Amino acid sequence: MVLMNAVTSCIPKGINWRVLYKAAMSETDKNVIARRLSEAERAVIARAREVFYGAFDPAEWAALENALDALHEVKNTMQHSKAA
Repeated sequence: MVLMNAVTSCIPKGINWRVLYKAAMSETDKNVIARRLSEAERAVIARAREVFYGAFDPAEWAALENALDALHEVKNTMQHSKAA
């Protein structure tokens, strides 16, 4: 429960995870992208917990999994490009 509060406390109330996800995935500013990816990741995880423990919606669950996978892929690509 503490982890859930730590994750959700950083997300402004009323912000849809899809908005943050789209903003992160379309960000082109290298100085901002890491922050946007982290914000989107926290929002997706927070929403996934709500869906899992509340009224489970398989379609939204799948969308959340896909979004989280895509965010992780972008993060990994950024880390590999910095190392190169």
